[in-house]
Amino acid sequence: MADKQSAELASSPLGQVSDYPEHYDPGLLFGIERADNRVLIGIAAHEENEGKESALPFEGEDEWHAFELSWLNARGKPLVAVARFGVPAHSPRLIESKSWKLYLNSFNQTRLDDTQQLVEMLERDLSDVAGAPVTVRVLDVDDDALMPGECIDGLDIAIDDYTPGAVTLSVSEEIVEETLHSHLLKSNCPVTGQPDWGSVMIRYRGPRLDREDLLRYLVSYRQQQDFHEHCVERIFVELMAHAQPERLLVMARYLRRGGLDISPWRGTSGERPPEALRLARQ
Repeated sequence: MADKQSAELASSPLGQVSDYPEHYDPGLLFGIERADNRVLIGIAAHEENEGKESALPFEGEDEWHAFELSWLNARGKPLVAVARFGVPAHSPRLIESKSWKLYLNSFNQTRLDDTQQLVEMLERDLSDVAGAPVTVRVLDVDDDALMPGECIDGLDIAIDDYTPGAVTLSVSEEIVEETLHSHLLKSNCPVTGQPDWGSVMIRYRGPRLDREDLLRYLVSYRQQQDFHEHCVERIFVELMAHAQPERLLVMARYLRRGGLDISPWRGTSGERPPEALRLARQ
């Protein structure tokens, strides 16, 4: 039994070097039979009851949370969300975590009609691998703590180029003082290639930034390979160059990786970030 499980795990993505896909691929999901481990604790497998709760001495569910869920709408604009998944304990297979992460990242550059289509795909693919119905809830990232200022993610824009420098930032002659934020910041680690997710806040006084251009600019980092700190510094420098504000603060709050998160900020003299806050995805 142990040899069988070892062979099963050896063929999974766990512990292996993996490319991070950005286009939908349900074949990345990897299921592991629960029965092998359950026999070791005295729970015999009953083939005729496989996948039914009545075959087990308990009820239960594996509840998963995904904080790095993102996809493109039909016009190429990224959307982000937090997802909750429920895998019933009576499912014949659990889903190996690394394969799950790779599968979710395969949506990053995948265009979908709406959130309902996403939910239906997730429910279908995960249920097929688990062998029982998996529940899926997709939640807004602002359900808990809020970033300061006005969110610009609701702008209905089309995007085709995800390369920094491809978008020209523009301003009007009107002088304003405002705080804007977006949850659509994403770049990739230059060492591992893993995706880095974050929310970014821009507080400034100066010529009014065109918000559609600003959102396209922030999204243009989506496939950029760079460190978190460098991305924030580049955003600050390019905003200063194009908008020439009197005051500027750029702060990003990145999601944790390996139990660590980082929130770099860069500002003109005297600017300070707001009090520490934790977002729903952090």
